[in-house]
Amino acid sequence: MSKVAYIFPGQGSQYVGMGKDLFERDTVARDLYEKADSILGFELSKICFNGPEEILRRTENTQPAIFLHSIALMNLVSRNSVSMVAGHSLGEYSALVVAGVLTFEDGLRLVRLRGQLMQEAGEREKGTMAAVVGLEPKVVETVCTEASSVGVVQCANFNSPGQIVISGSVDGVRKAMEIAKTKGAKLVKELVVSGAFHSPLMRSASEGFKLALVKTVIQSSPTPFYPNVTGQCVQNAEEIRTLLSKQLTSPVRWEESIQQMVADGAETFIEIGPGKVLQGLIKRINSDVDVRGIDKYEDVIKLPKV
Repeated sequence: MSKVAYIFPGQGSQYVGMGKDLFERDTVARDLYEKADSILGFELSKICFNGPEEILRRTENTQPAIFLHSIALMNLVSRNSVSMVAGHSLGEYSALVVAGVLTFEDGLRLVRLRGQLMQEAGEREKGTMAAVVGLEPKVVETVCTEASSVGVVQCANFNSPGQIVISGSVDGVRKAMEIAKTKGAKLVKELVVSGAFHSPLMRSASEGFKLALVKTVIQSSPTPFYPNVTGQCVQNAEEIRTLLSKQLTSPVRWEESIQQMVADGAETFIEIGPGKVLQGLIKRINSDVDVRGIDKYEDVIKLPKV
């Protein structure tokens, strides 16, 4: 039997109206949204369903919103088919709940705190991010090294072949953008973000988050989990805890994670959550695997047996 990998999106995939159909059509999903509102002490559900967009896209709201949407969808899918899991940045927490490493309640509290700490770090130390398309990873790393003479900058996301995101101080990133163009990059575009995610400028967020992780019950994973920091399978609870504490300041090695999952037998990838970002990345990483997505209630009904 072919192995099925479930993958979970991160920040940037959100949209106003996400999850509303689940809330209206499924009692289990409705209970989950109401439970989340109660745990958080405010109506996250209304922000998801009605916006406004500028409130939804605040990092402290975006992260629990995407997490909640992914788990509500996953509750409609048979977990017997899950062979392995991974998530892009924030999406790791959805993956860990599905794998039984975290409870839903702890996962929700963690992603809310994570979002708050990242929002605060972004306000404290102004930074930015940029997409670089068409250069090899080693070239982009060299670009960042050269640009670091004027400010902090490093690779933040190795998303797919030829698509890398850099992150750091405004001066550092913009200098790297200039250098990348001279190296032959096909596209260099600054992103609209609230902070320099996955860079040293998130250190204060990482330190605060580490304290919360120490107090959180983390179980070893019965399901192979592929973390962003290494891209290699890990199942031990303490290893997972350590990697989560490093994730905020470390690059997301998404391409490497997917390649390793394919090497370990994954033939079908199913993205659970808003949007289709990860589906597009996986098609560019390996065009031979089957890629699907579940974003709405109808997608669950139409999902073929795997």
